[in-house]
Amino acid sequence: MINVRCDMPFSTEKIFQKEDWQFSIRRLLRRVFLEDWLTKVIALFITLTLWLGVTGLRAPKPARLRNIPLNLRVSNNIEVTNSPVQEVDLVITGDKRKIEQLNQRDLVVALDLTDVPAGERIVQITPDNVSVELPTGVKLEEIQPNKIAVKLEAVIEREIAVRAEIEGGAAEDLEIYDKIIAPTKVRLRGPESFIKSLDFVSTEKINLENRREDFTVRQVALNVSNPKVTVLDTVVDVTFRIGEKRIERMFSVFVKDAANGKKAAVILYGARSLIEALKPEDLQVETIKNAAGENTLNLILPVEIQGKIEIRKLKIN
Repeated sequence: MINVRCDMPFSTEKIFQKEDWQFSIRRLLRRVFLEDWLTKVIALFITLTLWLGVTGLRAPKPARLRNIPLNLRVSNNIEVTNSPVQEVDLVITGDKRKIEQLNQRDLVVALDLTDVPAGERIVQITPDNVSVELPTGVKLEEIQPNKIAVKLEAVIEREIAVRAEIEGGAAEDLEIYDKIIAPTKVRLRGPESFIKSLDFVSTEKINLENRREDFTVRQVALNVSNPKVTVLDTVVDVTFRIGEKRIERMFSVFVKDAANGKKAAVILYGARSLIEALKPEDLQVETIKNAAGENTLNLILPVEIQGKIEIRKLKIN
């Protein structure tokens, strides 16, 4: 008899364990792919839709903002004196929701020209040299137009004479003798070309209707048409001297101590009543020596009208 010895006994337990494991895998796959497949498809569709929606909103979207105000920043001693572009269009990208929430009326594009010297310039406009308040996640990509022409002038100060502007007139038979303005000059600050072209600056109109005597108007404002000019002394006082209407009259007066009875032609200017009341014999003309030792004529007026009459001509006929 032959005895056979088996050192590796055959295990049926391992076979059964392997079969159970394979069965579990098949059951899991069946459950995942075959059971309740409609519910799973719907859930998958909803998940994909939500994912696409969220990632789509977050993905950068381009947009154009039209007619945004452009503000030019210049240094204190420079002024823009032409009429450059006032509005620009912006091309932006970013979160769609944030772009849709933008209020264009709140946006202003500021272009920094503080380092640009005076003169006529063509200035490039880029996202790097402007500032505009955009929400986080929204980026400025482009500005149109991307170039503008500007004229930059130095700002200067200068004293300018003041001229009083009036409307209406004094009462009948009266006239304005004089307008006294205090101060006579005021300081203006503005673009060099305009300030240098000014000969005077006018006051607001002062009404003289039916005025019969001297009067003073205080704190009269000044008119400057150029909005880029600043009046540093903003008001003046204006005093008006009013009197009887004046006339001019010629007299022929003998020259005192003159040989051959020479006469002098005298033209006087003053209030009508004073001039008309004068007679040639009320006037005296004499010859005197001036500082240079030369003979010259001198008119002597009646004491009561001295300082009230203007001598416009005094000459030997």
